[in-house]
Amino acid sequence: MKHTIHDSRFTIDVKKHIMNFTEFLKSLEENNPPTGLPDYLVAIWYDGKGDWQAAHNLIDSASDKQCCWVHAYLHRKEGDIWNADYWYRRAGKTRPTVTLDEEWAAIAKSLLQ
Repeated sequence: MKHTIHDSRFTIDVKKHIMNFTEFLKSLEENNPPTGLPDYLVAIWYDGKGDWQAAHNLIDSASDKQCCWVHAYLHRKEGDIWNADYWYRRAGKTRPTVTLDEEWAAIAKSLLQ
């Protein structure tokens, strides 16, 4: 999440800290995702809870690169590799060769930064 600070002399984009990866993992023990997360993080949270459909529903019509990356991962997990590769391209990524669990963690860590 970015916030922009305007001053008469300059403009600075400041990235707001959402939570760290350990906090994100701990949040999976709750029934609902943490408030204030962008859709792509809520989607990866739902997938972490085992709710692929809720994750997919959140990002299915989104077109930003973060959502496309999560979308790609979800289709890879589903086994729809052609569709996954399409979404990886939209995200500016290539399909990884790591396990799905490793990819889930890598996506979550990256998107939390």
